[in-house]
Amino acid sequence: MGRMFGTDGVRGVAGTELTIDLAMKLGQAGAYVLTKEKAHQPTIIVGCDTRISGGMLANALLAGICSVGANAVYMGVIPTPAIAYLTKKHKVDAGVVISASHNPMEFNGIKFFNGEGYKLSDQLEDEIEALIRSDMKDIKMPIGSGIGTVNYRMDAREEYVFFMKKTVPVDLSGLKIVVDCAEGAAYYTAVETLKGLGANLVAIHTNPDGTNINANCGSTHMDELRARVVYEKADVGLAFDGDADRMLAVDELGNEVDGDQVMAIVGNYMKEKGTLKKNTIVATVMSNLGFFLMGENNGIHIEKTRVGDRYVLENMLENGYNIGGEQSGHIIFLDENTTGDGLLSGLHLLEVMVKTKKKLSELTGIMEVLPQALVNAKVPNHKKENYMEYPEIAHAIGELEEKFAGEGRVLIRPSGTEPMVRVMIEGKDQQMIEEEARRLAELITRIML
Repeated sequence: MGRMFGTDGVRGVAGTELTIDLAMKLGQAGAYVLTKEKAHQPTIIVGCDTRISGGMLANALLAGICSVGANAVYMGVIPTPAIAYLTKKHKVDAGVVISASHNPMEFNGIKFFNGEGYKLSDQLEDEIEALIRSDMKDIKMPIGSGIGTVNYRMDAREEYVFFMKKTVPVDLSGLKIVVDCAEGAAYYTAVETLKGLGANLVAIHTNPDGTNINANCGSTHMDELRARVVYEKADVGLAFDGDADRMLAVDELGNEVDGDQVMAIVGNYMKEKGTLKKNTIVATVMSNLGFFLMGENNGIHIEKTRVGDRYVLENMLENGYNIGGEQSGHIIFLDENTTGDGLLSGLHLLEVMVKTKKKLSELTGIMEVLPQALVNAKVPNHKKENYMEYPEIAHAIGELEEKFAGEGRVLIRPSGTEPMVRVMIEGKDQQMIEEEARRLAELITRIML
């Protein structure tokens, strides 16, 4: 049986893999593990994205939290980074977000933050999982007045909007911005923040109905935003994912600007201002080779971690760095929030544009994006970690690594949140690397299914 927690909490198809029974048990075990050493009756805040299954899972989770004696505060639809911020600000004992981020609507997930607003360590997640697998063995459930209560607070998103405007108080009155809210949790907070800072705003995909989250929109489907930026003659486009913890941008010419480019632009601006701690940006092994070359050319050290913003965060905390993230748009500004924050990333990018008076297309010139092909191979979830155990797959990967040695690289890894193995190849010839990546992905799927 595989590990319950992936790189970003527990995820699965709502109702079959992520059931109400599992949600209740995660509420019980999570609340118990995260609050067992508290002398007071603990409080846990809970939020969700716009998925139709959010209410169903939230009620099960809230029941589990209360059943072990903790109080719960339900904040409704709210971005993941808002829960992280509010957990720390209000000094509650933990925060929980019900979301599957960029995944399709039928998926959902549950992820925890500790009292400081940080995602949990592997050790704490393992402790929660062990408790669930033991069916809460030896845990005495409270009765009577010892049972927790549920309170509802739907105005908390206003606190987050105020925090965003105060944190990056940039005057956006000179900019026309198209923002794609992915029919997700950013549909209110991003619009209110950007309007509040004076932007001439064109907002799309801000009418969530529970089933349209991430559907051909947001940071995983950028074509509409790219076209809309050009049509509107806008200065920039911003795209969020379902829970608004990641952001990708579009320049005024309609070109996509990924997380590596955003970190390069903002990181260099911070370096010039003297606010880039230890002249270091933390990235993952999936970052484009051009990003590492940018660091060499600009006197910025790029620290490299395994894939997952949690591992980026661990490195930042351990070494005292203040910016890090992923090509996918998860970027952490540790001086201001404890987790990836799409709106905060967007505001910092806009701040550089305003302060330097440069177009985004000019700013992206700081790094050359080398050709990269990423193809997903669908495989059974319980097998995805074992792809190298198949001799034919191992041999094919070895041949590719030999072929691209010195002129690119091959990176194969199982997805932390979905039933697939990701095949990424970098090289000089876009057509060749796409063909090779597709061929290998098809081989992996054929052999492992």
